[in-house]
Amino acid sequence: MDWQTAIEKTGLAILPGIFRHEYLDHLSEDLDALAPRRSRAGVRHALGFPPIAELSRQPELIELARGVLGPNAFPFRATLFDKSPRSNWLVVWHQDTALPVRARLECPGWGPWSVKDGVHYAHAPTYALAQVLALRVHFDDSAASNGPLRVLPGTHSLGVVSDDHVHEVVQRTMPFDCIVAKGGVVAMRPLLIHASSKSHSHVPRRVLHIEYAASLSIAEPLQLAIT
Repeated sequence: MDWQTAIEKTGLAILPGIFRHEYLDHLSEDLDALAPRRSRAGVRHALGFPPIAELSRQPELIELARGVLGPNAFPFRATLFDKSPRSNWLVVWHQDTALPVRARLECPGWGPWSVKDGVHYAHAPTYALAQVLALRVHFDDSAASNGPLRVLPGTHSLGVVSDDHVHEVVQRTMPFDCIVAKGGVVAMRPLLIHASSKSHSHVPRRVLHIEYAASLSIAEPLQLAIT
């Protein structure tokens, strides 16, 4: 099946060879200079760094996003995940349901609320998350040994589910490991249930996770924050 059909049916598509290694190496050097201090997991709210903002608007990514979300799709959030022997962690099975918004405005179906680095976040309902697509750019080879993304194919179609329901789905669904070479991109829906294990390798696994939305006004009166 083609990549758009794969996203519709499974919630995921792996697109190899999107970016040249030399381009990513140069970008990595720029990021090391701009963001030498990182959290345990990497860099949150990374669109504030010009090289990442530029990458998020490259035709290779914009065309992918607009192929799923429509002609007005744009990047609104980026996170650099940097998993290595020095910074190693696991992520339990979950959905990505929290979205950054410009201001806290009560809206049916949104919440609970939180604030991260000065940005308001709310857990969003299914209809809003259906307007979002994540594109994960791989700066390194992602292998079975260095804590790759693991997904439960097709679970994006369940809508927003409780933690208990996630646990039930995990028990009956075969996981799929996203093995992706450097330069590849994984396109995924935020409601796809996913996880990752700790790395057992000396090879780092750096991934730039960029999220795109169909519209800035994702739900009146809420507007997405650009982070």
